Amino acid sequence: MYETVVLNQQVRVIDQEMQGIGGQKLDMPSLCSADLWKTSERWDLMGKELFRLKDRHNADYCLGPTHEEAVTTLVAHQATLSYRQLPLLLYQVTRKFRDEPKPRFGLLRGREFYMKDMYSFDMSEEAAHKTYESVCQAYTRLFARLGLRCVQVQADTGNIGGTLSHEFQLPADIGEDRLLVCGTCSFAANVETLSPDKTDCPQCSTGTLVESKGIEVGHTFYLGRKYSNIFKATFSNHQNKPTVAEMGCYGLGVTRILAAAIEVMSTEEAIRWPGLIAPYQVCVLPPKKGSKVEEAAVLAEDLVHTLGQFLPHLRGEVVLDDRTQMTIGKRLRDAGRLGYPYVVVVGQTALEEMPKFEVICQQTGETVFLSKDGLIDLLRTVETV
Repeated sequence: MYETVVLNQQVRVIDQEMQGIGGQKLDMPSLCSADLWKTSERWDLMGKELFRLKDRHNADYCLGPTHEEAVTTLVAHQATLSYRQLPLLLYQVTRKFRDEPKPRFGLLRGREFYMKDMYSFDMSEEAAHKTYESVCQAYTRLFARLGLRCVQVQADTGNIGGTLSHEFQLPADIGEDRLLVCGTCSFAANVETLSPDKTDCPQCSTGTLVESKGIEVGHTFYLGRKYSNIFKATFSNHQNKPTVAEMGCYGLGVTRILAAAIEVMSTEEAIRWPGLIAPYQVCVLPPKKGSKVEEAAVLAEDLVHTLGQFLPHLRGEVVLDDRTQMTIGKRLRDAGRLGYPYVVVVGQTALEEMPKFEVICQQTGETVFLSKDGLIDLLRTVETV
């Protein structure tokens, strides 16, 4: 259940970043006609990874792992598109399907997954490169907001095509991708794009490339006119003449980001979600029923009310664990497994002359004792979606 809450939170953050650069959200069909894929010649190129099926009329379809064909056809069939409407950025967050030969690592590599895919249409190559850079910057902001270290690396265009491509990688020992990163400048690349014995940096010429591993969580492509030429996606230029649009496409592995974040942030004792998308920001633990400090339970309920009153951005983000038949210890372990960024224990110290609450900051593992005002000050800076 909490995973669904976290997923929805993450989608809201993605929406903020994509719409912040002009993205328009839409839904495209998961079931795609084979005719489109045959027209682009990817029906055969995709090989066994493409889930294929036939309808009752024996017509061929596939479950879309990506939607270049569908979105380009959509734009091509619109009423005349003007250069004044460009750049046009269309995106969706939906289930994708890919017949992976070896599904593993749970959400990191599965046959069904959630993905954000965006497609851009521009009037010129120069404008398309500006859009490409704008999306890459939005990705960088997104991962920074999530508190995840992400590296943008030179990548292969693969069967999607185009002339420029970058992956966004979370450095992790469990990662399947091998990366070469320069210790002197910002250059980084997937080893697939360089010769195996390459050790000197092609960008700065003085740095040495060091190999590491990463989990791919995003991928961007400059497509040029690869698809727009095929499907005749045009716009009216300044001279009112039809011109083929320049395209780009940009993917984010929504469920993969969640799995990768847990992998790189968590400990053996506790799950650590990126704080911004945690299911709740604060969990308040009243004392066990029948304990010597049971009277502090009223203070716990009052604290939840107070936090909602003085911190409007945390309304709906504070949960009271009222399973008071359980010990504090058991509920603390559950809180660790569920990944609340802050856990507040209302116990003996809350009943003292100068009441204090035990506050466990799960992201850092630090425990502090704070007054009510001190706790409010601490939580005032917590960012929510």
